[in-house]
Amino acid sequence: MNISNAKKALKTYFGYDSFRPMQEDIVQSVYDQNDVVVLMPTGGGKSMCFQIPAVTMPGTCVVISPLIALMKDQVEGLLSNGISAAYMNSSMGQTEMMAVQNDLARQKIDLLYVSPEKAITADFIHFMKNIKVNMIAIDEAHCISAWGHDFRPEYTQLKLLRQQFKNTPIIALTATADRLTRKDIEEQLGLRNPKRFVASFDRPNLSLTVRPGRKRMEQIIDFVKGRRNQSGIIYCLSRKSTEDLAAKLNRNGIKAGFYHAGLSNQMRSDVQEDFINDNIPVICATIAFGMGIDKSNVRWVIHYNLPKNIEGYYQEIGRAGRDGAKADTLLFYSYADVMLLRDILTKNASENEEIQLSKLDRMQQYADSLICRRKILLNYFSENTDGNCGNCDICKNPPQHFDGTVVTQKALSAVYRTREKVGMNMLIDILRGSKRRDLVSRNFHLIKTYGAGGEYSASDWQTFIQQMINMGLLEIAYDANNILRLTEGAHEVLFKQRKVQLVKMTSIMEHRNNKKKDPAPKTQKERLRDQLFERLRQLRKRLAQKKGIPPYLIFSDRSLEEMAATRPSTREDFLDISGVGQKKLQDFGKPFLQEIQDYVLEQSGQGMKIKGSTHLVTFQYYQQGMDPDEIAQERGLHPTTIYSHLAALFEKGEDVDIKQYIPSRDLSSIEEFIEQNPKSGAKEIYDANEGSLEYHVIRLALSWLKKNKV
Repeated sequence: MNISNAKKALKTYFGYDSFRPMQEDIVQSVYDQNDVVVLMPTGGGKSMCFQIPAVTMPGTCVVISPLIALMKDQVEGLLSNGISAAYMNSSMGQTEMMAVQNDLARQKIDLLYVSPEKAITADFIHFMKNIKVNMIAIDEAHCISAWGHDFRPEYTQLKLLRQQFKNTPIIALTATADRLTRKDIEEQLGLRNPKRFVASFDRPNLSLTVRPGRKRMEQIIDFVKGRRNQSGIIYCLSRKSTEDLAAKLNRNGIKAGFYHAGLSNQMRSDVQEDFINDNIPVICATIAFGMGIDKSNVRWVIHYNLPKNIEGYYQEIGRAGRDGAKADTLLFYSYADVMLLRDILTKNASENEEIQLSKLDRMQQYADSLICRRKILLNYFSENTDGNCGNCDICKNPPQHFDGTVVTQKALSAVYRTREKVGMNMLIDILRGSKRRDLVSRNFHLIKTYGAGGEYSASDWQTFIQQMINMGLLEIAYDANNILRLTEGAHEVLFKQRKVQLVKMTSIMEHRNNKKKDPAPKTQKERLRDQLFERLRQLRKRLAQKKGIPPYLIFSDRSLEEMAATRPSTREDFLDISGVGQKKLQDFGKPFLQEIQDYVLEQSGQGMKIKGSTHLVTFQYYQQGMDPDEIAQERGLHPTTIYSHLAALFEKGEDVDIKQYIPSRDLSSIEEFIEQNPKSGAKEIYDANEGSLEYHVIRLALSWLKKNKV
C-alpha cells in the first residue's frame, strides 16, 4: 500500500493537508504488516493512526474500545466524515446486530468497534475469521497493565487475539503510560517485535495552572464566568461533591450538570448527551466522565481535588483542547487532598498499593513544584526537555533561582556511588551524614559524598531532590522499591559540566502569594474575530440540532477559529480550512460561507475596514443586476476598481460573467500576445498596444484566460 493513498484519504475524509509528527510512519508500519505500539497524548491524533489504514486497506479494522459511549461517539464522527463504520455491543438488539454482521460479510464496513469482552468470545472470533480483518486496534491499551492507572482485568485476555490472528497486525494505542507500563502492554498482548512510537507529550495549547485549595468555589465561579459559552469539565473526588458543586454553580447563574456512577444509566446518558450537544456547558463529574466521549471543543478542565497520579491527571486535562485550539487547565491542591487520597488507597488494599502511593507522591510533588510544569510532565513520560514552556503559572510568574549545580552534583554523585540502590530517604541521610544502622551496615558511610550536604536540613534536601526528579535528572523505579536511578541528563551534570538552576527556598511562599496579572485588552481585530467566531458557533449548533448530531462533529472550534481569522469567501478557500474535507464542504460549505459573507458585509456597512469586504460589497451589487458603471457610481469608486473586484471574484470561483465585458477582438489579441510572451503581465500588454486597449479589459482578459486556457 502506497503512503500517497493515505495522504489523499487524510484530505478527503478529514480535511487535513499533512500528517502530524509520527502519524505517517505509524501508518506505513501498519501497511508493512508490523505490530505497533503507539504512545500519543490525548488530542495528539492516535485514532488517525488506525483509521487511515482502515479506509485505504481492503477489509475491516476491528477496534477494541472500553466504553459503549466512546464507540458511539467515534462511529458518529467517522460517519460524518463519509467513512463506513459500526459498533457491536450490549446496547444493540438482535436485529441491529444482524444488520451489522451482514454489512461486514459484504465488506461494506471499514471500521468495527467492539468491547474487549465481546472481542474474546468464541462466537465473535469465529465470525471474524470468516471476514477479512486487515488489522486489530486496541485503544486505551494502558488498561491491560496492573502498573498503569486504569487497570481492567478483562483486557488481560486480549492476548488471545494474537494467538488466533497470527498474520494480522495489531496496533496498541494509549495516551498515558510510563516506561514500565509500555513494556507490560507489549508482553501482555504478545506483540511480535513491535515498532514503538512515542510521540511528544507536549500539548502547547494547554495552559497549566495550580492554585492553593483555599476559597475554591469563589475562584471557580470567577474562572467560569470569564469563559462564557465555553464547554468545560470540573473533576471532583466524590459523588456528593459533584452534586453540591453543580448546585452552587447553578445558583450563581452558571448552567451546570453533574455526573457520577451513582446515577442511573439513563440519567448519565442524558447528562452526557446534553454536554456533547452544547446544551449544558459545564459538567461536574468524577474521573470516569470524559473517557467515553471524543468531544473536541472542551475549552477548559478544572480539578477540584488533587488527582491520584500524573497519568490520570494528564489524561484528564487532555480532554481539553483536543482540536488543537487554546485551552485552560486549573488544579486546586491542598494537603488535606493528599491525606484523603492516601487513606482511600490504603483502605482499598489493592495489590499494587505501594506503586499507587508512590505515584501519588509524584503528583503531590508536581503540585508543590516551582519549576515549569510542562517540563515536569514531559520528564515524567521520559521526554527530557530543558526549555521552559511559557504557558504555565510558573513560567508566567517565575520564582527566584540559584546556581544549584554543586548541590545537584552531590546528590547525583551519592546515587552513583551507591550503585543506584537507594531511595530518597536513604539518600538524604547519606548526604547529611546520618549514623543510622542500616546505612552503616551497607558501608554507605564510606562513600566520598557521605555527609557532603550537612549544611542543609532534611526538608531542604527533600525539596531539592524533588526538583531533580521533576527536571528529569533522577527517576523513581516503582518496580524496584522506589529506588532512585540516574538519567542521561544526570550523567551530563556529573561528567559534562551541565549547569543546574534550583528554586530558592524563600521563593515558595512568595510565589504563592503573588496575584494574577490582569489580561491585556483585546484589539479591534481580535474583537471582530471573536464576534464572527460566536456567530459561526451558533450556526454550528443550529445545524447540529437539525441533524441530531453533536456540534463538534460538524466543525471543531479550531476550524471555526481559522474561518473567523481568514474569512474564506469561496468554496476553494473554504476547502483550505483545516478540518474541511470533501464531505464537510458538500454538507456545510454553503451555510458557513453565507454566514461569513453576511458578517463581513454588515461590518463594512458600519464603517469597519475588513480585508475582502470591499469585494463582497461589489459582488452583492453585481448579484442585484447592476453593471460595473452603476456599482462604481453607487460606491463612489472608479469603474476600473470595480472591474478589478469582479476579476478577483471570478478567479476565486464566484459566479461572475466577466467575459461579457471583454470585446472578442481584444480577447483574441491578448491571447495571441500571451502565447508569444508567456511571462508578460498587464503593463507589458498595455505598452505593446500603445494604450489602445483599456487597462481594465486587459485585467479581465488575463483573469479569464488564467481559468480557461488549457
